[in-house]
Amino acid sequence: MLLEVHFPHEPFNSLVRSGEAGNMIGRVMEEIKPEAVYFTESHGHRSGIFVVDVKESSDVPGLAEPFFLKFNADCRFRIVMSPDELQKAGLQEIGNRWK
Repeated sequence: MLLEVHFPHEPFNSLVRSGEAGNMIGRVMEEIKPEAVYFTESHGHRSGIFVVDVKESSDVPGLAEPFFLKFNADCRFRIVMSPDELQKAGLQEIGNRWK
């Protein structure tokens, strides 16, 4: 699953000024254990893209709540798949069924 996090300027600016932002991000990373992490800008805001393993829908709050509670962030989840997983999807059969 792809977790997109958009951090509002506050409280993140205050966390940067106080020197707490890096430690807080580190704590969240230890908690959610992403497979990959990328930080970027999106629509003028600090953002992060996290590849996370979601085995059950009940895993979602544990991934999003640290960002909600510590950063007042917006979180969006998107299903993603590897090329091997796409091969297993049976696109040819689906295409034949919907001609």
